[in-house]
Amino acid sequence: MVVRLVRVIAGVAKGRRLRAPPGSGTRPLTDRAKEGLFSSLGERVVGARILDLFAGSGSLGIEALSRGAADATFVEKARGAAGLIRKNLDMTLLDGEVICGKVEQFLRSAQGGFDLVFVDPPYDLSLALVEDVLSGTAELLGDGGMMVLHRRAGEEAPPAPGGTVLVDERRYGDTRLWLYGRQQS
Repeated sequence: MVVRLVRVIAGVAKGRRLRAPPGSGTRPLTDRAKEGLFSSLGERVVGARILDLFAGSGSLGIEALSRGAADATFVEKARGAAGLIRKNLDMTLLDGEVICGKVEQFLRSAQGGFDLVFVDPPYDLSLALVEDVLSGTAELLGDGGMMVLHRRAGEEAPPAPGGTVLVDERRYGDTRLWLYGRQQS
């Protein structure tokens, strides 16, 4: 079994290596894409409540915690990957809540108020299901909150779910990121 390693690129856990689940089911962002994303988010991360959906290794939520996020919740259905997230949190000396379960179930019962949500579904998840997840996620955003969707570079941006607008779009090699912001009420 080959274990892929992912690096925390900034903050209190800078340089720590995270373990990523083996196989093609997860595909952590490259350092270049992660650096570009977090540079664009800037100070928005500091003190933020983070939700990392389809968390895989937990790389995005852990990067946010390392950069000063207040707390993070990780949702991952694969038991082995959820266990790796807990180990990665322990290795980085960071704290977060890890929920082993389906994202769709979590969204039905979750309390809102998240400042930043990372949505990183498997590439083979249909556009219709991605749109459903984005709609459920948008309802959990606090005023001024933001969602980041990670997909394959050749795909079109899913429509912005109710109450959000497409704020930015970024491409890094075969990775595409869309940032949706909650309109302030």
